[in-house]
Amino acid sequence: MATRATDYRVRRDSQFLTDSFQRGLAHWNRQRLEPGLPQDDWRETAERDHRMQRLEGAFIEELRAEVRAEAASAPTDAEDFIDWFENLKQVGPGQGDPLFPWLAEHADKDQLRWFFEQEAAGEAGFDDLVALTQVKLPTRPKLELARNYWDEMGHGTVKGMHGPMLDALVETLQVDPTIENTVWESLALANAMTAMAVNRRYAWLSVGALGVVELTAPGRSALVANALKRVGLTPKEARYFTLHAVLDVKHSEEWNKEAIRPAVEEDPRRATAMAEGALIRLKCGERCFDAYRERLWG
Repeated sequence: MATRATDYRVRRDSQFLTDSFQRGLAHWNRQRLEPGLPQDDWRETAERDHRMQRLEGAFIEELRAEVRAEAASAPTDAEDFIDWFENLKQVGPGQGDPLFPWLAEHADKDQLRWFFEQEAAGEAGFDDLVALTQVKLPTRPKLELARNYWDEMGHGTVKGMHGPMLDALVETLQVDPTIENTVWESLALANAMTAMAVNRRYAWLSVGALGVVELTAPGRSALVANALKRVGLTPKEARYFTLHAVLDVKHSEEWNKEAIRPAVEEDPRRATAMAEGALIRLKCGERCFDAYRERLWG
């Protein structure tokens, strides 16, 4: 499929694509998703959450407005949509970014530590996003998300869980991922992914966003793994990225076959929603890559 990637990098004046808003939203997301206990001030908390949900909704609607025209051009026939979706790997925003070959070949350990600190702090938790997204989905997509989640959970073993692998790499690199030290572009990516997964009106956007992560991550993961090994990490220490360079290829194939295709066959309108989610995710990633290069390359 020959098509031209839309350039979404032009920044507009926005009250949401700012450092202060994204940090505030990131802190709220951390608080609202943290398991808690009953509290006497629940009414005040509910009022705060209502205010934040309205702002979160406006943030996602702004992101939707950026990609709406491109998403509307996506086919709504299931087979054609799969072709369009898979082509995002070549033409989607941020694909082929020079940041990753540079990391693999030239970045020193401190530069890699900064990069990884940004990525770890902006990580929304793929396992949790899948779990939140699958609620009340039709059977075939739900089962595919369940299989994906089980892989993220290491098939029930701690040593196979992907989250602890990421935590172990944080310790190995001796980084301290915090909201305060993270560029807003990385926080915006995590905030957007969380919003799409948590809010049921964006559930099909989330399916598209998560699916495009599986589609586009393997190549970047392989380059990051090479970078980590080049600066002295062992294959075991770089395993998080090495694993995703291989496993996500299979995940993407199955996600497209068992989650996306049957969903579109059942209701073609879902294709447009999934296209929006995929493009939002890629655009947020592109903003991150631009911000990282600006910091690392001056």
